[in-house]
Amino acid sequence: MEFLSIIYWNASPEIIRLGPISLRWYGLLFALGFVIGYLIMQQIFIRENKSQKDLDALTIAMILGTVIGARLGHCLFYEPSYYLAHPEKILYVWEGGLASHGGALGILIALYFYLRKRTHIKFMWLADRLVIVTALAGAFIRLGNFFNSEIYGAPANLPWAVVFSRVDSIPRHPSQIYEAFAYFLIFIFLYVLYKKYYLKLKEGFLLGLFFVTLFGFRFIVEFLKAPQVAFEMQMPLNMGQLLSIPFILAGIYFLARKAK
Repeated sequence: MEFLSIIYWNASPEIIRLGPISLRWYGLLFALGFVIGYLIMQQIFIRENKSQKDLDALTIAMILGTVIGARLGHCLFYEPSYYLAHPEKILYVWEGGLASHGGALGILIALYFYLRKRTHIKFMWLADRLVIVTALAGAFIRLGNFFNSEIYGAPANLPWAVVFSRVDSIPRHPSQIYEAFAYFLIFIFLYVLYKKYYLKLKEGFLLGLFFVTLFGFRFIVEFLKAPQVAFEMQMPLNMGQLLSIPFILAGIYFLARKAK
């Protein structure tokens, strides 16, 4: 097989190490997604006369919901037998393993508990605005996956194919970059729609658009990814695609339903 050009990627996941403590690209980008998301949500809360106290509580709920949901999603969706046999390993988040679908479910559960004592905030109002920053956070997380040389693509004979030298010597689709770029475009699209039409958009429209575009792209890009776990090799659709379908259908429902 002849390749037109090859990009070799051998970046260390660590930025700096001080004794037993290390700063990693993944952690930095993960945190950066939350910080920028917080600043955007702060602008939204100010614009729509919501309190800083509610925003601070929301931020804590989102961090917990995202991390716990994404970790449990990976452990239960992709490697249940291993983690059920070694439940203490579920806590080893630094070893890697976060699932975006689990993160989405974790956010929804966190929102439920957050809103129980805040009847002045509607679920749909909040969800329509949170998906804007969620798309941006997803882009940062995929860049973190790229630095970790994980969730990489299938072998490819393309000018932009990448050899993840820490994994093997096979040129592959840089599927993390595909997703990061797509999620960033989705973020821009949702944010522009919100800023121009937030008083006119029907409830659930941005949520539905987020589900359809982000998980729709996720469904497609999975065809270009290498299997994450062995059992996926025998499946016509992998786990990421199967988990995306309910979100896509929910998005279609929110887009199609009549405004109240």
